[in-house]
Amino acid sequence: MAEIGRFNNLRVIKQLDFGVYLDGGEGEEILLPKRFVPKGVKDGDEIEVFLYHDSENRIIATTQKPKAIVDEIAMMEVVDTSKHGAFLDWGLMKDLFVPLSQQELRMQPGQYHLVRLYLDEQTGRIAATARISRFLSNHDLTVKENDSVELLVYQKTDIGYKVIINNKHLGVLHYNEVFRDLEIGDKEKGFIKTIREDNKIDVSLGERGYSRVEGEAEKILRLLKENDGYLPYHDKSDPEDIYDFFGMSKKTFKMTIGALYKQKQIELTQTGIKLLEE
Repeated sequence: MAEIGRFNNLRVIKQLDFGVYLDGGEGEEILLPKRFVPKGVKDGDEIEVFLYHDSENRIIATTQKPKAIVDEIAMMEVVDTSKHGAFLDWGLMKDLFVPLSQQELRMQPGQYHLVRLYLDEQTGRIAATARISRFLSNHDLTVKENDSVELLVYQKTDIGYKVIINNKHLGVLHYNEVFRDLEIGDKEKGFIKTIREDNKIDVSLGERGYSRVEGEAEKILRLLKENDGYLPYHDKSDPEDIYDFFGMSKKTFKMTIGALYKQKQIELTQTGIKLLEE
């Protein structure tokens, strides 16, 4: 059975002038309008589509990619309002509805809000809520230390950024782990750094440990080759200068050049790092 509000791989069962019909399961046929039909599609082919309801409450398919699917949280712009609620731009032709009862503050056109998508139990349609805190809990964790995770910047605090982890949990990204500006709603890849006894979570950006260093090592070697084998950065360089040039924290930079030095790929000088000839 095809799922509303999610991506589905559905089989083409009929082709018409205005689009193709897809097998939605249990005898249901779902229209994919002509403008979204990939070229060269034949009967029996499978197409990945997103399913939602059109303005006439019919299930419709699209190959467009929405900014979020059901159970996901994302930042979206308010494009219109009515006495019943607000409408958000979520990347599809039909705007996403937020009922008045699901708004923490009355939404206005031009504003941006973090919302969570859900299926309305009465209508079966996709809707959104700005009341997302009730969906976030660290009581039963689905992550462990060193796990790679998806992060969404949620709030700024005195110690760092409060982030949503995998659309389920809350964590903190401390300011000393960040070397560039982040905005509420930004999506980042990161990893679980520490889980404390009270299930509070500290996270970092990027990848964990030496898998992270290996990726950064390739970057440093490439930059050395692009700059005649020498770069004027070392372990006493300013952290912001390192981040501006390499896109990594000073801690990661020091770990990486240390690994490259042990591998005898670079030489450390008083003024920078030098690429050793192979």
